[in-house]
Amino acid sequence: MISNWLSAALARRNIHYGWVMVGVTFLTALISAGAVGAPGVFIVPLQKEFGWTTAEISSALSIRFILFGLMAPFAAALLNRYGLRNVTLSALLTAGSALAASLLMTKVWQLMLLWGVVVGIGTGMTALVLGATVAARWFAARRGLVVGILTASAATGQLVFLPLLATLTERMGWRIALALMCATLGVAALAVLMVMRDRPSDVGLRPFGDKGTQPLPLPPPNTAPIMAAALGTLRDASKTRAFWILFATFFICGASTNGLVQVHLIPMCLDFGIPQVQAASLLAAMGVFDFFGTILSGWLSDRYDNRYLLFWYYGLRGLSLLFLPFTNFSFYGLSLFAMFYGLDWIATVPPTVRLTAQRFGPERANLVFGWIFAGHQLGAGMAAFGAGLSRTMLASYLPAFFVAGALCIVAAVITLAISRAPKPVMA
Repeated sequence: MISNWLSAALARRNIHYGWVMVGVTFLTALISAGAVGAPGVFIVPLQKEFGWTTAEISSALSIRFILFGLMAPFAAALLNRYGLRNVTLSALLTAGSALAASLLMTKVWQLMLLWGVVVGIGTGMTALVLGATVAARWFAARRGLVVGILTASAATGQLVFLPLLATLTERMGWRIALALMCATLGVAALAVLMVMRDRPSDVGLRPFGDKGTQPLPLPPPNTAPIMAAALGTLRDASKTRAFWILFATFFICGASTNGLVQVHLIPMCLDFGIPQVQAASLLAAMGVFDFFGTILSGWLSDRYDNRYLLFWYYGLRGLSLLFLPFTNFSFYGLSLFAMFYGLDWIATVPPTVRLTAQRFGPERANLVFGWIFAGHQLGAGMAAFGAGLSRTMLASYLPAFFVAGALCIVAAVITLAISRAPKPVMA
């Protein structure tokens, strides 16, 4: 197999195969992020071609965000039960098939089914837990760096795809741009099939940084029921105050990022006379700042109180959202917004993951974080629909941005209510 040959070739150069896993996971997350963010480019073209309202299109995107989040608690159990390669490959093929089928859609219910339900389930089959699982299985050292890199891949997906998709949509139509997105999902699926493996022992290795000389034995087959593992974790975690604070703040995180800015910033810029390609470039600039901000956040979360980090992240995000309507959408005002907002777009993830592990223990931290991430996507779904409804009913997106900014200030304050001392409550 290619993976065995590649592992042997890299070993001769003293390169661990775990870095190949980081590369293919980064590619998968990058392209998935592009697929998730792409519909924001297509809102206006779909309105023009089919006459659909912003609220109708936003409803489909809201369904996708919610299903993406609700799948997250089960994604970790799926990865444990069926393996990284099988689940990731299935996720990419599901999302790619739905996007390909949507090239022929003509009715709004088809949009909701394909972009809402199927893409939501497909992308949710891996969610953020894929990167965490790769880091845990393949790395005994530098796990924090790996998690930071793989989390930042979502920002890189924006950086790479949104300006390109916006340009193609403007010049050749939304179907050509969407076809390109489908092709890249196919490339990612092929890469996963060829080189992704479940564990280091599959290629005769121990995790990176593990000083043992023999491959670790395979763990016993995982036969735990998916539903029981996920729901049992929710039952136990929901008895604690820390869970509900993290759930609420991540709900606000989703409402102020994916569901609002990622979906509606481009059409809002069009309302103010800013061309679509320039608006997409603004999102790409945020992606640049967020790539470095997220990696820096991972470094900081190892060294400082994560509650205070979240306080500053949410506070600065809230102030930037409240500031946006007063920029007059000038070049300098939008550039300042892109810098401050972009630096902490996903910077909240490392401290949230770390607080989850501290409070609930390492064994079930990924499952607890799955439920917290579900809150993130519920917030994204509500914001995607709410902002679209605001545009349809009030002819303006600005009320939605004011509300999101105020909610971020609330999130900043309530993070300080998390107890100072770690109190693991789950075995």
